Amino acid sequence: MEPTHDPVLDGPDSEAIPEAEHRRPRIPMPRGYGRVYRYYDLIMAGFVTVLLCTNLISAPKRVELFGFVFGAGVLFFPISYLFNDILTEVYGYKRSRKVVWAGFGAIGFAAVVSQVVLALPAASSWPNQEIWETVFGGTWRIILASMAGFFGGEFVNSYTLAKMKLWTDGRFLWTRTIGSTLTGEAVDSILFYPIAFLGRPGWALEDVLGVMVANYCLKVGWEVIATPMTYRIVGFLKRAEHEDYFDYDTDFTPFSLET
Repeated sequence: MEPTHDPVLDGPDSEAIPEAEHRRPRIPMPRGYGRVYRYYDLIMAGFVTVLLCTNLISAPKRVELFGFVFGAGVLFFPISYLFNDILTEVYGYKRSRKVVWAGFGAIGFAAVVSQVVLALPAASSWPNQEIWETVFGGTWRIILASMAGFFGGEFVNSYTLAKMKLWTDGRFLWTRTIGSTLTGEAVDSILFYPIAFLGRPGWALEDVLGVMVANYCLKVGWEVIATPMTYRIVGFLKRAEHEDYFDYDTDFTPFSLET
């Protein structure tokens, strides 16, 4: 009895299928196609988490410590710029851009959820509707300000760092992290604070300008203090991911999700 040949278990019959049909044409892939990173998704998740918490929880509140008045969000918001610096330095502008858009989507969804929840009629046994409206009633302005501020600030930050990396040939990381924060935070602050707070009760023009300037200085100072930590994280990721991206041929338009 002759041995049988099962095409499912043993593969296609080489006599039944011409040899030419076994050969699949090689399709050129863009640079970096199919590259899998160990920590990229975790950094994206951390960025979105910081973004939501700082904009929906801490941003509306002003605090005073040692006679110094500033927005509570300044304590945590600079972490998002730290994430952006790390992403751009290690993975490049295009992958950083994708993370920023993920943050925009998360904030937009949070805005829809908050407005729907506020609009729903409260149960007669639940006495906290006014408190809820006080906390989240200005959410739409904060969301709009965040979108405008982030659109300008995050992309300016990432663009500045990517370009400075080329100018410095990858040296002097501290100049890129601090320099990009100076430009990115300036754009973000100029857009965010007037849109979010100007004209709201308790927010006169002098208050907005004072908080804006104070917060800008604090955020930049925060970045300077965090520089040693940035060096450690960037060094670790470059070794772990075997990546140190230079944006030589990058299209810096923000209106793309291509990586």
